[in-house]
Amino acid sequence: MSETATPSGKTPVDFWFDPLCPWAWMTSRWVLEVEKVRDIEVSWHIMSLAVLNEDRLDELPEEYRDMLATKAWQPVRVVTAAWQKHGADVLGPLYTALGTRIHNNGEGPTVEAVAGALADVGLPAELIEYAEQEDFEFDAELRASHKEGIEKVGQDVGTPVIAVPGPDGEQIAFFGPVVTPPRRARRRPACGTAPSRSPPSPASTRSSGPAPRARTSATCRARAQQEGPRESRPRGGPPSSARRREG
Repeated sequence: MSETATPSGKTPVDFWFDPLCPWAWMTSRWVLEVEKVRDIEVSWHIMSLAVLNEDRLDELPEEYRDMLATKAWQPVRVVTAAWQKHGADVLGPLYTALGTRIHNNGEGPTVEAVAGALADVGLPAELIEYAEQEDFEFDAELRASHKEGIEKVGQDVGTPVIAVPGPDGEQIAFFGPVVTPPRRARRRPACGTAPSRSPPSPASTRSSGPAPRARTSATCRARAQQEGPRESRPRGGPPSSARRREG
């Protein structure tokens, strides 16, 4: 994934997501808006907050532990199975259907929401059987996709991960940006999302039209130092103070 242009001549943007994550969901909607006005082409890839946190479940509060041990696996298993059985082209539409149900409609990451999303995009209903398949048939593929994304940015962040071509053709990857939903556009976005270097963003690629803006915090490190010690929380989520502001 180090190409500087797709076959269509557009700039490739690789996007890793877990359908459970509301922050990745908002960023994915932003990047699709950017795709409408910039010469970019988004490719979707799976990562898993359950995989990211499975080695530290005992350190987390019970509410996180229960969610990551059960509900976090179900949507991502079904998405992985759909990808393996029906190709990568189903990832974008299925993610949109899942996110609409889980986040926009408030159904949550339930088996019923996942089954509904499969129906929404015309995928076979039997794919829902993978949701609770403990000895998951495509576990290796899921973990390989997750590893490819997370190794680009490090284990201490999460989803979304975005990768774009750098000046030398090699990919530059970063966590985020985490964007605020339109109804809260005046609120400060979550801390902990600004990359340590400034990569070329999808919104900076060539076009004649304006691109939607994604806001990130330029002072996240200073704010983190001021806040002091935090409660143990899963990798991949916003700081606790951000959850209080956004929740």
